[in-house]
Amino acid sequence: MYERLRFTEYLDLDLNDEHWYCHDCGTRLISARESYKKGCLVAEREPNEIHNPVIQGNYTFAPDSDWVRIIEFYCPGCSRQIETEYLPPGHPITVDIEVDIDRLKKRLEHGDLVIRDGRLTKTEGARA
Repeated sequence: MYERLRFTEYLDLDLNDEHWYCHDCGTRLISARESYKKGCLVAEREPNEIHNPVIQGNYTFAPDSDWVRIIEFYCPGCSRQIETEYLPPGHPITVDIEVDIDRLKKRLEHGDLVIRDGRLTKTEGARA
C-alpha cells in the first residue's frame, strides 16, 4: 500500500488504484495513465474577463482574444481550480504531466524512492 503522492498544489496521485485525485476534496478524477485534465470540468474564458487593460491605446498589455484563449480546469467534486492554460486559438489542450507508473512503482518497491508526507524522496544510495 502506497501513501498518496502530492503532484501539484491541488492534484494527488494514488498509486494503489492508479488514479488522479483532487487534493482538497478527494474526488477521484481519472486514471493516472491519462491526462488528469480529461477528468476535470473545463471552462474556456475570454481574456478580457480576467485581464484589464493596463494602459489606453492599441497596445494595452492585456491578452488579445485573437491570439490567446484561456482554458481552466476544475475539480468536478468541489470546483477547486486545478490548472489554467493560455493557448493559441485552435491549439489542443496540452498534456503537462505524464507519469511512468510502472517504473515509479518498481523504484518504490526496490527502495530507491519513498513517499513521505505525500512527497517523493530518494533514499540514501539510490540511483538517479
